[in-house]
Amino acid sequence: MAEILPRLQGPQDLKAMDEAQLTQLAAEIRRVIIDTVARQGGHLGASLGVVELTLALHRVFDSPKDRIIWDTGHQAYPHKLVTGRFHRFATLRQTGGLSGFLKRDESPHDIVEAGHAGTSISHAVGLARARDLRGEKHHVVAVIGDGALTAGMAFEALNHAGHLGTDLLIVLNDNSMSIAPNVGGLARYLTQIRTDPAYERMRAELERVLEQLPRVGSQAVRWLQRFKDSLKYLVVPGMLFEALGFRYIGPVDGYRLRDLIRVLESTRSMRGPVLVHVITQKGKGYAPAEGDPWTWHGPRPFNPATGKMEPARPGEPPSYTSVFARTLVELARNEPRLVAITAAMPDGTGVATFARAFPERAFDVGIAEQHAVTFAAGLALGGLRPVVAIYSTFLQRAFDQVVHDVGLQRLPVIFAIDRAGIVGADGETHQGLYDIAYLRPLPGFVLMAPRDENELQHMLKTAVAYEAGPVAIRWPRGSGVGVPLEEPRVLPIGRAELLRSGRDVALIAYGPLAHAALKAAGQLAQEGIQAAVVNARFAKPLDEALLCDLLATTRCAVTIEEHVLAGGFGSAVLEMAARHGLDARIRCLGVPDRVVEHGDPAHFRTLFGLTPEGIARAARELVGAAAPRRRRAGG
Repeated sequence: MAEILPRLQGPQDLKAMDEAQLTQLAAEIRRVIIDTVARQGGHLGASLGVVELTLALHRVFDSPKDRIIWDTGHQAYPHKLVTGRFHRFATLRQTGGLSGFLKRDESPHDIVEAGHAGTSISHAVGLARARDLRGEKHHVVAVIGDGALTAGMAFEALNHAGHLGTDLLIVLNDNSMSIAPNVGGLARYLTQIRTDPAYERMRAELERVLEQLPRVGSQAVRWLQRFKDSLKYLVVPGMLFEALGFRYIGPVDGYRLRDLIRVLESTRSMRGPVLVHVITQKGKGYAPAEGDPWTWHGPRPFNPATGKMEPARPGEPPSYTSVFARTLVELARNEPRLVAITAAMPDGTGVATFARAFPERAFDVGIAEQHAVTFAAGLALGGLRPVVAIYSTFLQRAFDQVVHDVGLQRLPVIFAIDRAGIVGADGETHQGLYDIAYLRPLPGFVLMAPRDENELQHMLKTAVAYEAGPVAIRWPRGSGVGVPLEEPRVLPIGRAELLRSGRDVALIAYGPLAHAALKAAGQLAQEGIQAAVVNARFAKPLDEALLCDLLATTRCAVTIEEHVLAGGFGSAVLEMAARHGLDARIRCLGVPDRVVEHGDPAHFRTLFGLTPEGIARAARELVGAAAPRRRRAGG
């Protein structure tokens, strides 16, 4: 039988296909996704789970005229394949290739770019209202997972949509998972709907009986309606959504294409907001992913025939995350007040390790970063020492809570900021490039970044010992440098480390780029340029005594950070130099004012000069420019 996918021009081709062809196409899509992710990694489980749902949506609606919005976007690989990107799919998540998330300049079918969960309904409400105000007639559909529905923003949007009453379709893709298993009351509510078939039978029978009641006077009609609504609240699923103003339909099996298409077609003529509850399975169609959806959410490259993932390279240093997790457990044995919080990322942040050792002291709050931070504030007010472990990109979502609920009250909350810096294949929505800039202005904050995994241990112990206010520690994704791990010790707050002396130029690095600065100093020494190297350790407070002394001696310096230049560590050094009236030439190396796309982090570090060669080049140019001025000053 001829393959369909390579000949598919776009979603309009689906409208002429029968059920057998759609079923064949679903199998082809799964095979392509599995083979591609097996080679280069990616988001597997979520995409495999929505293949039939994707086909049904594109069969029923007319994208891009009808707006289909995918929440988060990591489940949108089938959408990419259906919308004409099959022949580029092998470039997925590679430098210059297809994005692993939705990308508006890739396709007119990608309506919204999002890598953070819970935004789709808000986007959809805005698009629907814009349609109404412009007098247009197209459909607006938002597809959101049950995990993303735990985000408070999603409920804010549901509430507003119900109030507006505008035509809108929400498809709840319910697979009982986010990255990790879902937690909380909403998850229990959806599980109750999923697992009790009596609900649907009772609903159908109730509707049938009430529709057959004879027509009576207006007062009796109102009484019967109230009676009907009361009974519905007792026995019909989805009443939470109905109470918010939505018409609830479901649950619907996400793999019965005929039923899916029929239900979606019926919504086209419905007025007002509608929610269709679709039951899917993460990893559907690939046995290893079905059996362990947690691990297979975003696997490493693997053998698709056996399901065995590539092992870690022999002798590879431990990851920063694993060192953080192990150190946190060790510190908690002697500090009973220490607790850990994650927002639906227990494994990715290392909190799962802590939870195994101290289950009563670990909290997964779901995809709810705002609540995580204010919850931590409450724990701190109650006398505990909370550690909030959140990726840099996701902590952005809780900025107001960091300012208002922690910062202004000077509470001793520890922010463990993983995935800081350039993250690679996940791309622009996940780059951890802004946390210094948004935390540094906050009064009372201490900001730290370790030069390696050993120093991360010391910084975590320092943060636990510091009770005068909030502390944030940032570290990169992936393996450490490979240095020996010492017994954790407390570092003096605001003290940098001079790694190498030099009189010609100071290389001032924040975080792991201190190692690149040391290599750059070695290259410069071969040219007769003596470079001092500083491991800054702290972006706030700076070691002003050491830095001012170096700047006064060398009269030129290069700051180095894997962060945006605007408001970052280099900005802090420039502000310090200006404040002290220092006559020094300072060049800041970091990420310029641009979006950093998905791709190999090494490519971007080279592009931005964040390599030994780039640092040496900047220092060489700076020393050369400063030499004439020094001669004039000496003469």
